[in-house]
Amino acid sequence: MSKRGDKGLGMDRPIARRDFLQGAAVSLTALGTTTGASAIEANATAAEPQNAPGYYPPTRMGMRGSHPGAFEAAHEVRDGAFWDKAHALEDTHETYDLVIVGGGISGLSAAHFYRAAKPKARILILENHDDFGGHAKRNEFHVNGRLELINGGTLEIDSPTPYSKVAGGLLATLGIDPVKLSKECDHPETYEKHGLSLGVFFDKETFGKDQLVATGAKGRRFEAAQMKTFLPRTPLSPKVRADILRIEAGTEDYYPGLTSAQKKDKLSLITYQDYLLNVVKADPGVLWFYRHHTDEEWACGIDAVSALDCWGFGLPGFDGLKLAPGGTDRMGATPKGYSTTGGSDTFHFPDGNASIARLLVRNLVPEALPGRDAHDIVLAQCDYARLDRPGNPVRIRLNSLVVRARNVKDGVEIAYTRASGGGAVKRVRAKHCVLASWNMMIPYLCPEMPEAQKEALHEIVKAPLIYCNVAIRNWRSFVKLKVDRVYCPGMYWVDFGLNAPVDIGGYKSPRSPDEPMLLRLVRTPSKAGLDEYGQNRAGRAELLSTSFETFERNIRDQLGRCLAGGGFDPARDIEGIAVNRWPHGYAPEYSYLFDRDKPLDRQPYLIGRKRFGNIAIANSDSGFAAYTDCAIDQAHRAVGELIG
Repeated sequence: MSKRGDKGLGMDRPIARRDFLQGAAVSLTALGTTTGASAIEANATAAEPQNAPGYYPPTRMGMRGSHPGAFEAAHEVRDGAFWDKAHALEDTHETYDLVIVGGGISGLSAAHFYRAAKPKARILILENHDDFGGHAKRNEFHVNGRLELINGGTLEIDSPTPYSKVAGGLLATLGIDPVKLSKECDHPETYEKHGLSLGVFFDKETFGKDQLVATGAKGRRFEAAQMKTFLPRTPLSPKVRADILRIEAGTEDYYPGLTSAQKKDKLSLITYQDYLLNVVKADPGVLWFYRHHTDEEWACGIDAVSALDCWGFGLPGFDGLKLAPGGTDRMGATPKGYSTTGGSDTFHFPDGNASIARLLVRNLVPEALPGRDAHDIVLAQCDYARLDRPGNPVRIRLNSLVVRARNVKDGVEIAYTRASGGGAVKRVRAKHCVLASWNMMIPYLCPEMPEAQKEALHEIVKAPLIYCNVAIRNWRSFVKLKVDRVYCPGMYWVDFGLNAPVDIGGYKSPRSPDEPMLLRLVRTPSKAGLDEYGQNRAGRAELLSTSFETFERNIRDQLGRCLAGGGFDPARDIEGIAVNRWPHGYAPEYSYLFDRDKPLDRQPYLIGRKRFGNIAIANSDSGFAAYTDCAIDQAHRAVGELIG
């Protein structure tokens, strides 16, 4: 930490201490909407918070993601304490064809597929958070009269394999053409014309002194010429520099005489850290430079990810092995991130995949999100009071956490309460139910499930992470320092960078360094020395016990130190902070190190997702892949199981 006190960091500034930048009580008129005012007024006295005047979660700041009030009742259910003090069941006398638990991409997609098969179906979606979208959340900042958007969760349309006919077909139905949109809307030249590149910040606690070095690289993988220019300017020892250069640009075959398949089998049995230390025989000092290269994909360090997966994801050190495409002959699985097909088309909206969720909501409840295409969805104003109206064929009820789902004669009975706990427990009935929630919660919702299925569901451990978004007055400091992203291997936030410039519809990203800008900071807490799931569990515990004040202090200190040479002042230049905390973040994926003892056709996700009476399971967990197309495909599978 720097020597600045809290006042010097700006911890006393009131704007960063609010829960909301604009506030949940901001009126829709103030936000620029021209529709829905009468509907909101008519529902002002309704019980659901989403019907209150000015209800608009995207502008809320402070602790977001799994925010306070979204999970407390779930923890009571998990701990066996909920029903001991719960109110008597209150029957709503509501009946539906389908009740969906979870309003994320998978839950919203399930509603779309069910209604496509049964156009007259009545559907209720129950979501525990204060907004729909699940991990596809939108952070909306208003700084100096300018609207700035950024993702609070899943970022983009992206997958190591092309989207299936089902997932690609849904995107087409929503009017999303990733190739066309990327060509029209992405503007990487915004930063290129200023000569910005990746920077690496060496902190004094780890490397002996604070030093920011611009690399000239556009990503984490360096060209040899860039590395040769970059390394001499770092505080690393000559031996560490030489070994990093050998890892990045070397062509030595560390397994001479072995076939590609034999090499991949060896790589599947060791971690990337083991590979660097014991196979490449690099100086241990290189670990500080590489240990966080796996954080944003696995939410754990290189000591818990197989070397084969790291090869598949494009990390350095494998060029000399001349490995053939694909996975191992022995297991048949493909390394994470690796594609023999070129992967999917990619595009990200200014608010990430929140726009996909919003397009799905428009498809399901058109009056809540007026508009016509994927261009105008970004600036469309959601009227939350219209999401849960009695006359809607599809209703979306927020702040509602399901505490039980059980099969009854001719259908399913679902009990739910306020996510924060302590309120009435209400009951609805349906012919079918799709659990589009996290796998590890399902055994507590359905205690009558077979024990083997519950055990399999419990084995799925999601990866924790934080996407923190910070609004700053301008980005002149980045231009002066010639960086657009900064990797910080020894600090609290593993990296941070400028929001990607995307123009779509009436929304335009900043062009001038004098304009306000949003920064994204990433942290994936983990504990070295544990396996992947162990690191994920430790990280989850840390996230849930860390206060917003701690996050904020580390934000201000780190930005102040890293950008000091560009004139950045955290007390003066930070305008707002949203900490998107996801203790249950990415769905897990197959690990060569920890899952190889189970045959591919007996993996826990396959056992756990089996239909249970009139209840089916749909989420990215049940597809064992942390991608949006997986969430869509699993929704289609679950609906198919229910309706044949």
